Amino acid sequence: AVHHETLIIDCLCRLSIFPLPGSAGSQSMRKLSCVRLSTQQLSIRNLVSYEKQQVPVNAIMFITSKGIKICVSPDQKWVQTAIKKIDQKRAAKGK
Repeated sequence: AVHHETLIIDCLCRLSIFPLPGSAGSQSMRKLSCVRLSTQQLSIRNLVSYEKQQVPVNAIMFITSKGIKICVSPDQKWVQTAIKKIDQKRAAKGK
């Protein structure tokens, strides 16, 4: 019985990381998507990049200088500030 439960958990984990096949084309299958959102405020200095996501939940995925991806709700005020700061850094690098 224990072995059967492990299989179910394994399947659920895979479903929670990847979008459903065909939901947004095959390219999205390679990308990790946000399912659960962190409510913790991150240090803006450690954030180097971000991606916007609408499926399966509306979220911003921040990428830290160490390559860690953290999903947060786009509605939080600090998230909007962090996005502006990252955009400013990107604009400065592009000049």
